[in-house]
Amino acid sequence: MDILDEIKKDYVIDLMKKEKRPDDRGFLDYRPCTVEKGIFDSAEGSARVKLGKTQVVVGVKIDVGMPFKDRPEEGVLSTTAELLPLASPTFEPGPPDESAIELARIVDRGIRSSNALDLNSLFIEKDKVLMVFVDIYVLDHDGNLIDASALAAMAALLSARLPKYEDGHLIRTERNDNLKVTQKVVTCTFSKIDSHIVLDPGLDEEKAMSARLTLATTPEHVCAMQKGGSGAFTRDELMSLIDISFEKGNELRKLLD
Repeated sequence: MDILDEIKKDYVIDLMKKEKRPDDRGFLDYRPCTVEKGIFDSAEGSARVKLGKTQVVVGVKIDVGMPFKDRPEEGVLSTTAELLPLASPTFEPGPPDESAIELARIVDRGIRSSNALDLNSLFIEKDKVLMVFVDIYVLDHDGNLIDASALAAMAALLSARLPKYEDGHLIRTERNDNLKVTQKVVTCTFSKIDSHIVLDPGLDEEKAMSARLTLATTPEHVCAMQKGGSGAFTRDELMSLIDISFEKGNELRKLLD
């Protein structure tokens, strides 16, 4: 961490002690958020999410392939993330780094654990299923890539149209049925800064945090969790954050309608 980051960290911590955040939000408030579906005609599904100054685009592509041997009647879901160098001076070109891999895994786990995408509906015939590729592209990074990416991925899946399957091939010019999405799963990410916990951390807040917790929820269940950082959350804090995640998750789900 360079000197400028240290100064920003101290500034954020000092603000927290005064019950304030750098952008004057409440501790449990999201930044303004917008969701746009169907932004690319070339993809089967797509969406763009703007969360404050953070901006993420997700494309969904569908292809024909072989199922996994232990799940012969299920389609395949694959999620990747690319942190484009234009999004942040800290992102470099090349293969996905640990941050990109973690981002993709968190989004993927939320979709899988909630059964949001009905993989059985992607079965075609023996040794042949539909494969769904969810590709995340970070365009602007100003904090909380996880919630922005998870929301964009769900919006893209909801907007996706299945190409017509005929004689062993997909006819991409004919898209009729929707993907069978059974749940709207969203994530809520919290950062612990000093002794304070904030929702939807901005970039400077992320640099000041000691711990991060992401909860993926449907309207009824917590379906995944991911912790980051060296700090810890108490049991009481965890139970409180679960309740908050259901409340805030329902607000995010309304953006998907």
